[in-house]
Amino acid sequence: MAWLFLIKRSGLRKCDIGNVNRKIKEYSNTSVILYTRKRNKFPGIKDECILFNKLDWNKKGENALMEKQRKDPCYNAEQLWQELMKITAEVYRRTGEMRLTAQELEISELKVRKLLITAGEYENQKSAEIGRLFREGMTVREIQALTGLGKSSINGYLPYTKAVYNAKEISRNAERIRKYRARKMCIEELLGEPSEERLWQAVIEFQNYPFTTFSGLFYTYQLKVGKNGSYNKEILISRRRQSKSLTWSSVRLAFEGALRRKGEVIEKPKALGDIRGISYIYPIFVRFGLIQTK
Repeated sequence: MAWLFLIKRSGLRKCDIGNVNRKIKEYSNTSVILYTRKRNKFPGIKDECILFNKLDWNKKGENALMEKQRKDPCYNAEQLWQELMKITAEVYRRTGEMRLTAQELEISELKVRKLLITAGEYENQKSAEIGRLFREGMTVREIQALTGLGKSSINGYLPYTKAVYNAKEISRNAERIRKYRARKMCIEELLGEPSEERLWQAVIEFQNYPFTTFSGLFYTYQLKVGKNGSYNKEILISRRRQSKSLTWSSVRLAFEGALRRKGEVIEKPKALGDIRGISYIYPIFVRFGLIQTK
């Protein structure tokens, strides 16, 4: 749970986020300072503070925090936009599908297509024709009349002309980029020097990643959290909520098998052995690069 701290002259009081407005009402004539220690709640806000009065928070509290993010030099909209295009192209080249790219980056397929068109990574007959007409100086309305397509369809085949400067979207893009970089680094370290510890770090980073089983079933996973707040080595599969979790001993057995058969083509999950949950472990190892499928 993220905590906000309300500071006033008389001292420090702590309250849950859900009680912020109620607490501020108690200090109706007092300005308060809002701090947050949960950095992934408001990325970019570290030890800085923002001064609000009651009216400020009730009407525009979180928007003001987002505005601070937008002005933060760490959130350069143009730079983030270029990086997002680069990452989208990388994922698309690996997956070969817009749907899978959209699922991995948690954005719409329409946005994926526009980013790829902008980056020069994708073109079909329709996008080539619309792009040519637009470059020749025709407006969207004129292209509509000529092609019979709707406005949204035409815009979907045109490249972006500028970066998105919406503060909330900037924050989301920054989180997408951070997550992608972290996952990529974990895989590079795992493949560079395979070990159970590096495998565990990769498994942590890939929580909620969209996987597909060999038979085509979509699933994600999460790690079970213990009483002390740290992860247990139990993997909760999204398609198996009513059954037992996937144990780390199964993952270890599959990992040892993958290392023994390094360089070989392993076309089916059962080829790694009769391991409980191998149908779910196999796609994870394929994504990590531990298994070659062709």
